[in-house]
Amino acid sequence: MNPILIVEDEPSMLMGLKDNLEFEGYLVDVADDGEIGLDKISTNEYSLVLLDVMLPKISGFDICKQVRKKGILTPIILLTARGEEIDKVLGLEFGADDYITKPFSLRELLARIRAVLRRTENSSQTKTTQVIEIGKLSVNFSSFEGYVEQQEVKMSHKEVEILNYLWDNKNTIVSRDDLLDHIWGTEYQPTSRTIDNFILKLRHKIEQDPNHAKIILTVHGVGYRLVV
Repeated sequence: MNPILIVEDEPSMLMGLKDNLEFEGYLVDVADDGEIGLDKISTNEYSLVLLDVMLPKISGFDICKQVRKKGILTPIILLTARGEEIDKVLGLEFGADDYITKPFSLRELLARIRAVLRRTENSSQTKTTQVIEIGKLSVNFSSFEGYVEQQEVKMSHKEVEILNYLWDNKNTIVSRDDLLDHIWGTEYQPTSRTIDNFILKLRHKIEQDPNHAKIILTVHGVGYRLVV
């Protein structure tokens, strides 16, 4: 059984999602405002969280930021009526794993849930517990922890996943499309600009001089290459 938390303030949407997911065999917990949702995510273990963006008390974006700062890596799918690109980019950079815009079909939602759960399971099976040295950064892909000179460095879930994929393909060119497909899957993809923003953040953690990268190199018009 995969326990799922739904954080949604619209009663009909909340109960509709709960009933349908339970019918599909999932264990479902619910919260109808952001404060309750944040408390439940912080104190319980879930396989996945369906998180509305527009919530009373604490927004979905703020919940994402707070749980990732706490080191909670539970996959999150954002639910929102807004479809602007900037909202999608913000949600993903705050640590969400996927994003679906209302109104959506049950079939689409179930496909996204299965895809996120599958990617999470595959990722956990392939990660190593070994600490890897990449530039000035020491990173543990299993625990999503990074250190520079023994001082912990805050790293988002997506930063670690992107770096892990570059490491697995070190010294070869990785296209932006490859990164998008591997990290976010084919069901939903952010823009290539999102990848570029994550690479910029990683360079500040890895490179001695982020403005003159020597480890994560840009291959213009294609993608990136991690040189070790």
